[in-house]
Amino acid sequence: MGLLRAGLTNEAYDREYRTRDLMRRIVDYFRPWLGRLALIATMVTLMALFGAALPILVSQGVEVLTRPSGSTPAAIALLVALVLALGVLNWGVNWVRRVETSKLIGDVILAMRRDAFAAVMHHDLSFFDKYQSGRIVSRITSDTDEFGRVAVLVTELVSQLLLVAILLVYLIRVSWQLTLLLCVLAPVAFFIAGRFQHFARQVTRRGQQAIADVNASIQEAVTGISVAKNFRREQGIYDSFLDVNIRSYAIQVRRGWVLGSLFPTLTFFSGVGTAILLYFGGVNVYTQAITAGAWFLFINSVDRFWFPMLNLSAFWSQFQGALSAAERIFALMDAQPVVLQTGSRPVAYLRGEIEFDHVDFGYAADEPVLTDFSLHIRAGESIALVGHTGAGKSSIAKLVTRYYEFQGGQLCIDGQDIRAFDLESYRRHLGIVSQSPFLFAGTVADNIRYARSQMTDAEVEAIARQIGKGDWMETLPEGLQTDVGERGSRLSMGQRQLVVLARMLALDPAIFILDEATASVDPFTESQIQTALGLILHGRTSIVIAHRLSTVKAADRILVLERGRVIEEGPHDALLARGGHYADLYNTYFRHQSLDFIDSRRQPSAQPSPLNSSNA
Repeated sequence: MGLLRAGLTNEAYDREYRTRDLMRRIVDYFRPWLGRLALIATMVTLMALFGAALPILVSQGVEVLTRPSGSTPAAIALLVALVLALGVLNWGVNWVRRVETSKLIGDVILAMRRDAFAAVMHHDLSFFDKYQSGRIVSRITSDTDEFGRVAVLVTELVSQLLLVAILLVYLIRVSWQLTLLLCVLAPVAFFIAGRFQHFARQVTRRGQQAIADVNASIQEAVTGISVAKNFRREQGIYDSFLDVNIRSYAIQVRRGWVLGSLFPTLTFFSGVGTAILLYFGGVNVYTQAITAGAWFLFINSVDRFWFPMLNLSAFWSQFQGALSAAERIFALMDAQPVVLQTGSRPVAYLRGEIEFDHVDFGYAADEPVLTDFSLHIRAGESIALVGHTGAGKSSIAKLVTRYYEFQGGQLCIDGQDIRAFDLESYRRHLGIVSQSPFLFAGTVADNIRYARSQMTDAEVEAIARQIGKGDWMETLPEGLQTDVGERGSRLSMGQRQLVVLARMLALDPAIFILDEATASVDPFTESQIQTALGLILHGRTSIVIAHRLSTVKAADRILVLERGRVIEEGPHDALLARGGHYADLYNTYFRHQSLDFIDSRRQPSAQPSPLNSSNA
């Protein structure tokens, strides 16, 4: 078992629930549909009654046929008609039960997926940084499907168990001795099934984790296929998927072996029960203790009695799968947030003043990023954060957006502790652009309208034309109605940036946070981007993780970060004249973007080259 567990991912937020607690939560999802449940219960009861009536009716026919006086053709025809009528009624009741059950399970799965997806949407950004999206998707889709399939089978099993109860009542009246023989092996069946319960739950959970790993592997391969092809790593991706798939295969085979061993065991005991009834029933018929019809009823009832037991064993694996699926779904819902608010104060308006007061922050307990960090950003001020990778630039932005929890100190917005705000209303005043601009499937207009869904086409166009008088729209094949493709793949990186910036203009946030992309763009697009940035930065608090010299120079204040500390700050010219860390960064990263540097590369050297001198 240890080899089969190797490589399987058990998320840190996973937990084991008691069966009683799982059942209580599952029942809560069925509670709104009590009327439909009552109808299904009625249909199940009628199915059990019709199912029990059939062998009883046939046994009565046997009684008639074995009487010395014989039987009339009319009696036989009546018996056939009654059996046919029972079959038709049972079919109709079963059809209604299946339709209503499908509707009920569909509603329950809809509610469960809705709650799971809502929980995912409310998780902190750190949750998505830590856990793979493919495994999250697997819980919302595959696990809910697994639960739904089993819930349908439960109604089948309930109907069969009810049929057994009705038959037992009738059989006791016929012969309590033979009924006792029929029931003597039932505790054995339940004991065997009970012993399998814990082990079945474990192996089923492993199987679902293996499926989640397969889903994650497929999603990663499809998402990164362009990179794989660029580096000619298709075979590597295939080998990686093959390894995960083989591991999943081994787990599923193990699951089938463990759970499949229960069914043959119970089948053996069913055969033993049939043999016992065949012998003792035959003896009782011979001694005339019971009639031949009663003996036929008992023999016929063995299968009807043991079939639910066998189904219970077969359903048991699926039932454990449903519990494991519910366990994984509820674990996703119950994952504890890292960001904890102390209040829920609504935010109607923000000036945009930001103050870090001796803040301590780290993504891991033993890896601090900011230590005793203090910074005051005035309302309406734009600052540019520069520094080497790992200096803490992105961490500052993530704390302002409240995507991560800081471990010490205080972060205030407009003089109020950020932890006292209602996060949903607070984030309405934030405009955030990541380094890789993300576009949703749809048109350019749809993506601009994403900021304010009620915007009309005229308003969207007016926003777009604020950027360079709308000249950038002429580069789009169908203007604002251009389909952007998956994640904006049909647009260039510069066009994606312009769409995202237009979306920010539509949002009109109080605080703007930009992790500026480093992608090279043509001069025309560069000027359009700077125009858009100028519109957004004007008059609002802005935090820019800057990679372009033009953006750095446009900031009111430049902060130079090193290992979570501000080591220099001021405007561009003053920092450059100081000749410190910023000057080093400028010469390393920014100087090649300046016009002076470009002109110096274009102008011929005043001194003749050695080659020219020799020619002279």
